[in-house]
Amino acid sequence: MDDPEERFTDLYDRHYRAVLGYALLRADRQTAEDATGETFLIAWRRLDDMPDPPLPWLLGVARNLLRKQRHAGLRGRELAAGLAELAPESDGDVGERVAEREAALAVLAAMPERDAEAVILASWYGLAPKDAARAAGCSARAFNVRLHRARRRLAEALRTTDKTLQEQT
Repeated sequence: MDDPEERFTDLYDRHYRAVLGYALLRADRQTAEDATGETFLIAWRRLDDMPDPPLPWLLGVARNLLRKQRHAGLRGRELAAGLAELAPESDGDVGERVAEREAALAVLAAMPERDAEAVILASWYGLAPKDAARAAGCSARAFNVRLHRARRRLAEALRTTDKTLQEQT
């Protein structure tokens, strides 16, 4: 594919939803849409320098743009609301699933941003450590350490939340 417009259209079609989803997990809808649009504007300008695979690079650009906009603030509730909106419903006891999901979203929203980002990149997007590290702006080794610590903190927080919920019933 030699035509730049076709290459960009293909890139946009394949990755727009992933970049927007990534941004929605970190910001309100308007900010996420703005950051996603700007990410693809930068991608258009740097189309000839696009690495393969492009998704980690695109997520890294979006991450940097959102960081610049952070002065507006990112609240844990916004993260939880964004995750709840995007998370698919599942079969089974709806009340129990909602309570478990809400507890997990609350725990994830309360985690430090770097921990939540590591878990989301590895689990939600399924990126390999090398690609997730590129999106997070660190080395693969540093990302692996960050992910290990984040998973350990997440598991402990979920255990604590589970105990609290059991004591309340």
